Amino acid sequence: MNKFVSKYGQILLPLITPYGEGEEVNYEAYTELIHYLIEKNLCDSLIVTGTTGEASLLTFDERVKLMETAVKAADGRKPVIAGTGCASTKETIALTKEAEKLGIETCLIVCPFYNKPTQEGIYQHFKSIAENTTCNILLYNIPIFVGVNIEAETVSRLAGIPNIVGIKDEAGINPTQVTDFFLATEKIDPEFAIYNGDDVMLLPTIVQGAMGLVSGGAHIFGHEIRKIFECFAEGKNEEAKELFIPLYRFCKTTGQNGRILPNSIMRPAVELVTGIKLGPARSPLAPATDEEMAVTVKVLKEIGKL
Repeated sequence: MNKFVSKYGQILLPLITPYGEGEEVNYEAYTELIHYLIEKNLCDSLIVTGTTGEASLLTFDERVKLMETAVKAADGRKPVIAGTGCASTKETIALTKEAEKLGIETCLIVCPFYNKPTQEGIYQHFKSIAENTTCNILLYNIPIFVGVNIEAETVSRLAGIPNIVGIKDEAGINPTQVTDFFLATEKIDPEFAIYNGDDVMLLPTIVQGAMGLVSGGAHIFGHEIRKIFECFAEGKNEEAKELFIPLYRFCKTTGQNGRILPNSIMRPAVELVTGIKLGPARSPLAPATDEEMAVTVKVLKEIGKL
């Protein structure tokens, strides 16, 4: 098995960041959520301040405190990966160094957002970060939010840097790119880890060679996702498909009314299933409407989660 997957597993869960009534971070609920996820064994590793954790809406200090809270709450029971990507190289290095101080060994770093760098700019960005940290780096490609794609040729160049160890790809944007990344890195670094970052693309990307899934849906469907991987490995494709359909149906409800980021609907859904108070998404994300939640709750009831 791939070395990274052996250590961090197939299900990397990007933690929801809970808020109180004034949109302040609720660190107590965060701790409660981590305990719940670990005790229920819904994931293999925890990711702090990823997209599901609304990283772009958090301050630098909030992100550091969330890392610290996660490391303490996990207490060695599950690995903690820090999402440290920022719009600038300088701030990304600074935040990655904070993760390093906390003993976090791997950082998930999104391609710089808003400024749409060239492929050379992307390469130099990640190269500079890698040279300024002892952490391993998992590249994060999500063109729908950052505005640019990390091309396979760029990933190939980056894979030659020793502490750049893999990539998470938002496979719904370009479903075949998982294969492109595999072909681009297999000779440069056979241990380069490739993760799909889109729940609804779980089955198609397993076939292409995705080694695991970065899954917000694992807050609810962690057991099913684990079983899907097991079924695929055993050649039980029909059973894998049957397990996948409920996850797919739920995830589709979180994109109602053109929502690209599923947080506004996913948060109250996870709250209903877990009983942990998470609060609505932080502004400017509009909260879920009663009509939207009625659709999601109906699906959750039909698939036996409520």
